[in-house]
Amino acid sequence: MTTISIDNLKKEYPGQVVLERVNLELTEKAFCSIVGASGCGKSTFLRILLGQENQTSGRITIDGAPLPVDPGPDRGIVFQRYSVFPHLTATENVAFGLETERAPLLGRLFGTPRKAALDEARAYLSAVGLDHAADQYPAELSGGMQQRLAIAQALVKRPKVLLLDEPFGALDPGIRTDMHDLITKLWDENDMTVFMVTHDLEEGFKLGTRLLVFDKVRIDPDEPGAFGATITYDLPLENKNNNELKDIQNLDRKKKD
Repeated sequence: MTTISIDNLKKEYPGQVVLERVNLELTEKAFCSIVGASGCGKSTFLRILLGQENQTSGRITIDGAPLPVDPGPDRGIVFQRYSVFPHLTATENVAFGLETERAPLLGRLFGTPRKAALDEARAYLSAVGLDHAADQYPAELSGGMQQRLAIAQALVKRPKVLLLDEPFGALDPGIRTDMHDLITKLWDENDMTVFMVTHDLEEGFKLGTRLLVFDKVRIDPDEPGAFGATITYDLPLENKNNNELKDIQNLDRKKKD
């Protein structure tokens, strides 16, 4: 089980505070859905967790240790657009991360170690339902299949934390439902914490065990960039209550009005 502690996180750029006063404690396995208005720092929050960006101030710990300053195998990410290598087969795409980890100088394994990496990659392709497409290239795969491939890429390194940035936003409704079932199954079967950014409140409510709503609570009309967003709602969803979803939807509608 992975524990995560975020204490008074702040992120600002010159003339613009994006996030401030962000606090979060995760002491048990969680699937955190993150929702909020566009531009309120949701993706920035993911990039900080990944190590792609550093916070301006505040502290993040994973299992009691400070968050590493650079991305590492303990954190995987899946983007909305499929981050796969077009010149590699599905198996080679998934094995790529294993090869770069186990042969950092050459970025490629040979002989028995390479066969072991390819076998491991095929096992993860099977886990996401792509065993039949192991030797196909991304251009030969549908959008949903490419997203499954991207998920296998992220999971093969056995991350403690899986970050999903609008992973299903570009998919058709039917395929999205299939992907919802897949990611729920994979989360159930793996010991990891998931953070998923989504603009679909119902999707966040359906998949998450916690719903984190990001929004600004302090606004200065004369200095729009003076204050950042924070977590305004942190709702446990283990026993999902449709009234909670309606309350958040109503607040969202009022804000838009």
